[in-house]
Amino acid sequence: MIQKIDQEIEVKFHLSNRAAFEQRLIKQNAILLHARILESNLRFDTPGRELTHEHRVLRLRRDNHIHLTYKGPADPNLPVTVRQEIEFEANDFEAAHRFLVALGYEVSVAYEKYRTTYIFEKVEVSLDEMPIGDFCEIEGADIPAVQTAVESLGLKWEARILESYLALFNNLRVKYGIPADNLTFAELQGTDIHLDGIGIKAGD
Repeated sequence: MIQKIDQEIEVKFHLSNRAAFEQRLIKQNAILLHARILESNLRFDTPGRELTHEHRVLRLRRDNHIHLTYKGPADPNLPVTVRQEIEFEANDFEAAHRFLVALGYEVSVAYEKYRTTYIFEKVEVSLDEMPIGDFCEIEGADIPAVQTAVESLGLKWEARILESYLALFNNLRVKYGIPADNLTFAELQGTDIHLDGIGIKAGD
């Protein structure tokens, strides 16, 4: 596992061929950390959407565990996404939901992905199957570790993505007039989506 204290340092790439990229990881001796699993996420905000306006995130996630996460705004002057991240496990999803609602928050959006995670060199590489396409996230303890892994895996640095998945989703909704409110497989089933329409190129 990478070592970090309340900080997220990562970059993501759109993948044109996720299976081939996963084979590349395996051939380079990446170690499977977490097998493919569905992640269900609820993002919370105030009724006035103050957190969104301040680029902060309050999230409740369920996979094989339950996680409560806070993320601060990213530093726009760095080549990768660097932001405060505080995350811990809860043992009751419904109780955590009620807890956040009791504090005055409400669900602003739901989103899903299938995620497979590997350890490669000094970073975690997550393969994400999203309703809007396939991606990989590379997260490390510092920026040089992330940059070194990107180079080792033959990814195109200029194609890196610093926006969140929800930001990409919102851009796609505007571009293509998508009526879906949530980034879920059910709501986006059959939707014709082209990431290059919002300037996203494949990094593999």
